[in-house]
Amino acid sequence: MPYLLLTLAACFWGGNYVVGRVLVTQADPMVISEGRWVITALLLLCLYYSQVRSDLSKIKKSIWPICLLAIFGQIIFPLALYIGLQYTSSLNASIYLSATPGMVLVMNKLLFNDAISKNNILGVLFSTMGVIYLILQGNIANLSELSNINKGDLWAMASAISWACYSAFLRLKDKSISGNAFVTVSAVLGSVMLLPIALVYFYFHPIENLAHYTDTSFLLGLLYIAVFASWLSYLFWNRGIVAIGATRGQIYTHIIPLSAGIFSIVFLHTQVAYFHIVSIIFIVIGIYFCSKR
Repeated sequence: MPYLLLTLAACFWGGNYVVGRVLVTQADPMVISEGRWVITALLLLCLYYSQVRSDLSKIKKSIWPICLLAIFGQIIFPLALYIGLQYTSSLNASIYLSATPGMVLVMNKLLFNDAISKNNILGVLFSTMGVIYLILQGNIANLSELSNINKGDLWAMASAISWACYSAFLRLKDKSISGNAFVTVSAVLGSVMLLPIALVYFYFHPIENLAHYTDTSFLLGLLYIAVFASWLSYLFWNRGIVAIGATRGQIYTHIIPLSAGIFSIVFLHTQVAYFHIVSIIFIVIGIYFCSKR
């Protein structure tokens, strides 16, 4: 079950990269980020308020770790991503996220002295090979083009680093707090902490055209991000990571560029190439090794 939850969460996030890429062509990343967490917080409070009340004493004891996780997972990760998607493709941004398993391995070893098994190493190597093959599109000559990194790629990298921190530090929260209560509190904290930043930002960068934000396509995209990329994905991901650990679970981030690529093919009519198939094979092998003890 935890492997299925991690797979679904990664697929929902893959969709987030594609939907986010479409939304930022007309909407401000700050509006998307704040709107996402306000909607999610209101939705989850309606659904899980009783569970939050039941776990309130545990939440208060773990409030600082939860705040830290909210900063990395609810604020920096999505905001940096949406800023980056203004200048780079959804596939590029999702591929950068696939570097996080290696980051988490190093963080867990340095900060928590976790053991790294041969299967962990093999899994990361195979899946990283798949990602690199995807980046190069199966042609080593494309390596020279990677040196021209724009600011969108840098923001996407910052988003990936923030996600690695979130996954590594997830162990700091009280595991007895229910998943529903934790995701609800995280959404509330994310919307509240981001609000003053958004107000200052909009003071200096006022919205000039509100028509984009009342458009049906924008509202549907924001609803997808709130329900699937914010509620269900975080809930599934946290449950999966708690069940099998960050080191083994983090490899499932490699499904994100894979699913983002599939969604791009279906919805943005991106053509399928042989290197997509080869990358899939490497990534699946990597997931297999990291799923073994």
